[in-house]
Amino acid sequence: MAEVSTTQEPALNRVIGPKLLLFFVVGDIIGTGVYALTGQVAGRVGGALWLPFLLAFVVAFMTAFSYLELVGKYPRAAGAALYTNRAFRTPFLTFMVAFAVMCSGITSASSAAIAFANTYLKEFVDLPGWLIAPLFIVGLAAINFRGVSESVKTNVVLTCIELSGLLIIVGVGVWAVLNGAGDPGRLVEFDTADQTALVAITSATSLAFFAMVGFEDSVNMAEECRDPVRIFPKAMLWGMVVAATIYVLVSLTSSLLVPPDELAAAKSNALLKVLDVGAPGFPREVFSAIGLFAVINSALINMLMASRLLYGMSNERIIPKVLGTVHPLRRTPWVSIVFTSVIAIILVSTVDISVLGGTTALLLLVVFAIVNVAVLVLRREKVDHPHFRAPTIIPALAAVFCLYLVSPLSGRPARDYAIAAILLGVGVVLWVVNWLAMRAAGNTDRAPTAP
Repeated sequence: MAEVSTTQEPALNRVIGPKLLLFFVVGDIIGTGVYALTGQVAGRVGGALWLPFLLAFVVAFMTAFSYLELVGKYPRAAGAALYTNRAFRTPFLTFMVAFAVMCSGITSASSAAIAFANTYLKEFVDLPGWLIAPLFIVGLAAINFRGVSESVKTNVVLTCIELSGLLIIVGVGVWAVLNGAGDPGRLVEFDTADQTALVAITSATSLAFFAMVGFEDSVNMAEECRDPVRIFPKAMLWGMVVAATIYVLVSLTSSLLVPPDELAAAKSNALLKVLDVGAPGFPREVFSAIGLFAVINSALINMLMASRLLYGMSNERIIPKVLGTVHPLRRTPWVSIVFTSVIAIILVSTVDISVLGGTTALLLLVVFAIVNVAVLVLRREKVDHPHFRAPTIIPALAAVFCLYLVSPLSGRPARDYAIAAILLGVGVVLWVVNWLAMRAAGNTDRAPTAP
């Protein structure tokens, strides 16, 4: 019989309380999505661009109930991968779910790095993007390694700055409307030139959903939360309500002040267009500075999530144990931090990240559908502590809605499916490599033990 090692890694540092978790959820959802997506959503649905954001919130909110029940039962890192593993006991499916979630996090962080280097920073200083973007990732890794306390406190400051930018847009809209500007009739206009109103709404909702993701990242921080079973329900649900309220107010303001075709033409600068119309004298540099902080916050949270995901999967014996190595002094998963940072640096240096946004949203919707099914499957598995329990109908409906938004019926472009197939192909190759590595270590296809 092989000798069993008794060496244990130090535990992660539990420093996140309810307020820090609330800011984590809000900061992760807000991110840079609303800045980039407002124009694109308007291009798909027309003037009623508030409706897709509201519907996306409803689907995300329902899915959050499944995450809350599962994080209450299993308050450990790894999130969706952990729940998939426990529900279906299929290492391949678990690995692919984790790969999809990791792709989402690292891709979002890489997109933020490129936006930082090539868009917002250039408003103040012109430096080569090929140099700044990798240095940006290295800086995030340093904060991540320093400790989760420093990371989440930095997130609080950045989230407040980020929210101020969106509140400026809302304030400008209120001021303009009170002074007689704006066209309320646009709020109920749908783009039906070459599609039905239903396709316009569902197509825009599938895109707007990308702006609502992020709430699920917080469950990967469960091992660094104080009393996660108690604090998660209020923090996650209130965080989502805050983010959705701001999204709806921003979209209402945008539609009132600017026609949808002009918002669509402005693309990622749609909110700057709203600012120019509502407050022509407002200095653009202020909004660009806020954009800088927004992309920093988005990238920081996503890199935190990606490293904790790998840490949790390592503890579940799905990937090599070395990725679960915790620094004895900083109490952070330093090997996973280095690994995910290297992948992000490679992406920002070699890949056109802009084509991956819609695809990662597609893969996340599949993951959400799996989690909504997993919560029902795991009802057969009892735990010895009280926890949040979702009404059975909510995860069932959420799974159906997620699958509908994944399907071609939602009006999703074919390019998303083609890129998803390529990404999943890469995931299969990595699974084979991981399987061989785990086989060499003697851990192939071992099911996780009960807590």
